[in-house]
Amino acid sequence: MSPADRTDSRIKTSGPANPAPNQAPVQPAERTIDLRGGPDDPKLKAPNHPNVVVVTRRPAPSGRVAKVADRMRVGATDFRRYDPVLFGCALALSLLGAVLVWSATRGRLLAADDDPNNFLTRHLLNMVIGISLGWVVTRVDYRTLRAYTPMVYGVVITMLLVVLSPVGTTINGAKAWITLPAGFTIQPGEFAKIIVILAMAMVLSERDVGRDRPSDRDVRQALIWAAVPVALIMLQPDLGTVLIIGTIVIGIVAVSNARSRWVVGLIAAAIGAALLAIALGVLDQYQIDRLLTFTDPDRDLQGIGYNTAQARIAIGGGGLLGQGLFNGNQTQGAFVPYQQTDFVFSVAGEELGLIGASILIALVGVILWRGIQIARLARDPFGRLVATGVVTWFAFQAFENIGMNLGIMPVTGVPLPFVSYGGTSMFAAWIGIGLLQSVHIRSR
Repeated sequence: MSPADRTDSRIKTSGPANPAPNQAPVQPAERTIDLRGGPDDPKLKAPNHPNVVVVTRRPAPSGRVAKVADRMRVGATDFRRYDPVLFGCALALSLLGAVLVWSATRGRLLAADDDPNNFLTRHLLNMVIGISLGWVVTRVDYRTLRAYTPMVYGVVITMLLVVLSPVGTTINGAKAWITLPAGFTIQPGEFAKIIVILAMAMVLSERDVGRDRPSDRDVRQALIWAAVPVALIMLQPDLGTVLIIGTIVIGIVAVSNARSRWVVGLIAAAIGAALLAIALGVLDQYQIDRLLTFTDPDRDLQGIGYNTAQARIAIGGGGLLGQGLFNGNQTQGAFVPYQQTDFVFSVAGEELGLIGASILIALVGVILWRGIQIARLARDPFGRLVATGVVTWFAFQAFENIGMNLGIMPVTGVPLPFVSYGGTSMFAAWIGIGLLQSVHIRSR
């Protein structure tokens, strides 16, 4: 059959073919040539007729255009699998933190004839880097991270050893930082929280066939993995980070379905270790004074109790609606030390009031709620324990920071996740979000 014959075989004609002799001539009916179902043959062309409509397939993209289209299609599919509520609340907290840090530092920098946007710029830069790190972790299958956990563990332990060497920098009584060029510092203890989560989840998720809980041997191995970074951090000493890691350990062991005696024993051991550290002089005197001030809030208001007292005054002065951004008496008067880091919540309480502070707490609560849902729906024990560790970390650290601002928890110097100024803290928090997103995506 010739190409012309094949073309004519696809011509669909509607209307009478032979009109009656006395009937008025009928205009030629519209004819459609449908080439969508046949081969792409350039010889198949419609005849030169004014009422012919040719329907063809849209040519499929090829080469570079096809690759770009495939990547966009895959990217759109992956984006729909993310948890937008989790990401949105973390981003909102980070942006709110940028505003609070700006308000807490702007007046002091202006008084010193310095750039009033210095801390704001650095905080936003830390946020962008943190989001990028979180995105990288999200793209990696969390089960792949399991295979690389021993290697990452070794890197973090090496960093903690470097901190204790002459290279380490002492800030506020703790030798916990490594100074980098351009005035930046890094705190390896923040990354220790992540590696403890991954290491314990790796050990406790490996179970023998037919067992629904880790063996006592598995729990002991997991505790050894956690004990090494805890011991190195205690030598700094950084009591706040040790408390957070200890809470993470208890949370993961409890959710792993280990015997209840392990959870009870860990809580008792934590209390005993704290008392022993005080008795042996492991803690510095200022850390002991902080604990004593917690038991007696009116103790030494002009000394060790000054920070907490001024933070409570700032929060109490905010009322329902607050005094307005950049208008807080305590904040702009620089009466609260370390207000951009440890006591950033007092800025929210004073300048945004009860409503603004409640919104901040609600954002933290939504993140914890989404993390709990991700842990509950995880497909394997490793994913469930990783999500549990991140939720426990965020929950206790937020409670400790807000609590010490309100005077209901001892001052330990831990930052408020996503809100406080600090690069390493921001990086670690967004990596935690990346871990939650990675588990969420692979559980759908």
